[in-house]
Amino acid sequence: MQKLTLEYELQARSPQIPWTMISEAGSLQKWIADTVTADGDQWTFTWGQPWTERDTKTATVVEAVKHSHIRLRWDYQEEDPDAYWEMRIEQSELTGHLNLLITDYADAEDIDDLRDLWDSNLERLHRVSGL
Repeated sequence: MQKLTLEYELQARSPQIPWTMISEAGSLQKWIADTVTADGDQWTFTWGQPWTERDTKTATVVEAVKHSHIRLRWDYQEEDPDAYWEMRIEQSELTGHLNLLITDYADAEDIDDLRDLWDSNLERLHRVSGL
């Protein structure tokens, strides 16, 4: 597995709205997957509509620090303790704006696709929230 770290500038000065967008199932459903449900620390992500082929994956919330970061581990990656995905809110010392740092893992041949996926997700985040 190869680690991918991406940084996106957010149009926000307070971490409250970005935190909601990365830490609540209903908000993640607006920009990460078609359906996101949470049952405690077990979250289920579904892509695709009921009348089409669907892809469903579950993740466990490993760590969540309010207004800072949330770290999840896909259940299918349990055998690799270093494989997780994380969304972290940090303030830029230069601009004062908040940045969203994404850390994710993929096989080397899938890194470019993973980067494209996150770029697309962040475009949706911007459209639905103005961030």
